[in-house]
Amino acid sequence: MLHKWNTLSDEFQLALSDAALLKAAETIAHQAELLADEIESGSLNDRGGPDALRLLAAFVRVGGQDRPSGHA
Repeated sequence: MLHKWNTLSDEFQLALSDAALLKAAETIAHQAELLADEIESGSLNDRGGPDALRLLAAFVRVGGQDRPSGHA
């Protein structure tokens, strides 16, 4: 599989990497929000987490948007 990756142009590798990083950031942010909701609903113990998790979600989303296109 690595051999196939190396046959892709540098530009395409960067585009795929950027897309994967953005997807990962959105997944992390979404999971943080779900955990915050679970804490607020009482399903998980509240140890000050909902606000921190929502801050993490916002930070991850903004961090992913700040990168110039084509640069990881």
